[in-house]
Amino acid sequence: MTVAQILAVVIFVAMFGLIVSEKIERHLVSLGCGLLMIVLVFGLSMHSMPAIWNTLALRDFFTAGFWYQAKEAAESSSGINWATILFIAGMMIMVEGMGRAGFFRWLCLRIAKAVKENRVGKIKSLQWTLTHSFYAKAIAVKRVTENKGKRTPGVDGVCWISNEDKFNAIFTLQRRGYQPQPLRRIYIPKKNGKKRPLSIPTMKDRAMQTLHKMALEPVTETLADGTSYGFRPNRCVQDAIEQCFVDLARKTAPEWVLEGDIKGCFDNINHEWMQKNIPMDKEILHKFLKAGFVEKGKLNATDQGTPQGGTISPTLCNYVLDGLERLLKNKFKRYWSKGRQINPKVNLVRYADDFIITGASEELLRNEVLPLVKEFMHERGLELSDEKTVITNIHDGFDFLGCNIRKYGDKLLTKPSKQNVKSIMRKIRGTIKKFRTGKQSDLIKCLNPIIRGWVNFQKYNVSSVAFRYVDWQTFKALWRWCRRRHKNKPAAWIRDKYFHRIGNRSWTFSEKLTEDNYLALVYATDTNITRFTRIKAEANPYDEIWMEYFAERKNKSYSNFKFVYE
Repeated sequence: MTVAQILAVVIFVAMFGLIVSEKIERHLVSLGCGLLMIVLVFGLSMHSMPAIWNTLALRDFFTAGFWYQAKEAAESSSGINWATILFIAGMMIMVEGMGRAGFFRWLCLRIAKAVKENRVGKIKSLQWTLTHSFYAKAIAVKRVTENKGKRTPGVDGVCWISNEDKFNAIFTLQRRGYQPQPLRRIYIPKKNGKKRPLSIPTMKDRAMQTLHKMALEPVTETLADGTSYGFRPNRCVQDAIEQCFVDLARKTAPEWVLEGDIKGCFDNINHEWMQKNIPMDKEILHKFLKAGFVEKGKLNATDQGTPQGGTISPTLCNYVLDGLERLLKNKFKRYWSKGRQINPKVNLVRYADDFIITGASEELLRNEVLPLVKEFMHERGLELSDEKTVITNIHDGFDFLGCNIRKYGDKLLTKPSKQNVKSIMRKIRGTIKKFRTGKQSDLIKCLNPIIRGWVNFQKYNVSSVAFRYVDWQTFKALWRWCRRRHKNKPAAWIRDKYFHRIGNRSWTFSEKLTEDNYLALVYATDTNITRFTRIKAEANPYDEIWMEYFAERKNKSYSNFKFVYE
């Protein structure tokens, strides 16, 4: 090999490694390596002008075969394959142009508008256009290759890592001849000690599910219950907690709450109901549902449910459960009796398959609301869990989405639940235990994201006491960690080595980097507790009239959710 060829291979391998590591922006890596290739390979290694001219292969531009028979020209070319480069560049320009022009966004808005006008044929045609567009396919590949599960393969063991793999994957998302592969079944532990089944699709199936999810989501968001918050764009857990506060905080608010829990929601949804009612490509939906799963080398059929692990499954589940709020509102309206108005005070707050229903009395919830909910679930092949479905008085309190909601006299407080605090402390202590012989700096770097994530979740509740408790328990665990490492050292020596004064805090677990710079542990009590602003129930990110509203919410400091179109 010549020096030029060796340098070219080295630069290519370095570029591939930098792209995979994702430590530097990909476009910067590509441009930098391209410039390095020109300088080193062409500038320093090639001293012959004929060699440079042959490598550049500029004469190909002036041949008819280059423009009309690109494939044959590429095969016959001995230098740079300009046909391929121009093709990829043209595709990139087209995708970027369509993105800036808002093509995908425009299609989604048109679908939502057609849903409001109840134009079934228009919905189908627009969904067909979206799922067959190159730009939508590119977005689908981008989403499945940039999320947390991008390195989790399916049964085929394939992951799309390189840019070439991702680009080629766009052209594999074809409806004709598509047949999903079986899902890879794994189990993850639940809080109660049991295990939750997860079914992992292949990368191609994930991309296909994401593509059809993008076409389905404008429909589901337009028809969704206003008080449903789980697995929906621009909505989060804090919205659901704040809705509970709105429904229960007033003096005249209902005092009884039905805590509902669906038994194996994702695994038991009726396939016939979904195929009959869900407005998407029926053939593709049938293939998604009937793909089957592989467990311990054995192929199992799927006769019911939608797999947990599929990208489209949460959207399907939401659509199945939507309509419960409208059913309750139509059934339990205000009415007049003996000259006075009676308000049943029935309100629904749902996050995925967890929900609560308020009521004016225990008898109303038990004898009228609960049978209606069971009938609604039974129609869809679902069943309420008798163990977890209970009726509670608001003065006794209940746990919902990691928070305890309880009324103290006339004042309603939402606080971190005891189970949630135990869970975060279990995680912190487990992390400290893993670093028995590790460096202090590595321990701090691992603990900070854990503490910061939990605090950002709970900072909208009445969390001062919980924050102080977590800080105190974390300090005790860290002190035991320090004493264990230095059994023969006095406490003052350990304190001076691992704890420093930073600001007003004299016992800050930190490592001194420079004279005035420390790598310090994050403390929960340093976070200010603020009020969360709940999203409006009727807000729809796929409706033009709400664009300004979502733009304003996006600029708020409390926005901890991902907006659509990004």
